[in-house]
Amino acid sequence: MSNVIAENVSSPTSPKSISLNERAYLAFKHRLITLRYKPGDYLNIAQVMNDLEMGRTPINQAVHRLETEGLLQIIPRKGVMVSPLSMDDALELIEVRLVNEALCLRLATQRVNAAQITYLREINQRIARASELHDREQMMLLDREFHQVLADIAANSRLADILSIIHAQAQRFWATTLSSAAHMNEVIAEHEAIIAALEKGDAEQAEDAARIHIYSFKQALLNN
Repeated sequence: MSNVIAENVSSPTSPKSISLNERAYLAFKHRLITLRYKPGDYLNIAQVMNDLEMGRTPINQAVHRLETEGLLQIIPRKGVMVSPLSMDDALELIEVRLVNEALCLRLATQRVNAAQITYLREINQRIARASELHDREQMMLLDREFHQVLADIAANSRLADILSIIHAQAQRFWATTLSSAAHMNEVIAEHEAIIAALEKGDAEQAEDAARIHIYSFKQALLNN
């Protein structure tokens, strides 16, 4: 139902329809989002090639793509650095999320169908199971899928592109808060509130639920 591509692969096993460059990008991005490559660290490209079992050309293309998305920085005469995390960046990101995710939920409310509601609930249930197992990586992948499905439902390709970049950046911050079971319980409840609003077709309630979800993310960061 979602067009999300599984990213939890150290040796990419994406479908044959996915190009080598895309596989390199997704696998590299996954390591950045889950903080396997630490913020502020300089990366040895040869080591990244070894980690992902890919050649230099697709890795270099992934580097340039990830730089445009704000996940990597190319520093002249020094190399490739994982973009650092700062609270100022997080607060700016939250401001952008508030506007764009509210729009996403308003559009999704107008276009959602019963099968998509069911699928969102299935994802949220899987997040709950991953939380019980303390499987941080799976929680992150499923949360990313949840938000990607919302963007798919909104059916605005330009907004979806913006949200994809925003969520990738936000998940690096979110990864620092996932040790808290209480926070994960809040996230699961907030997702259910979003689903309930979509099911009712109530755009204002859906927007409010999105804002509550984002403010919860902000509070978790401030408490971390």
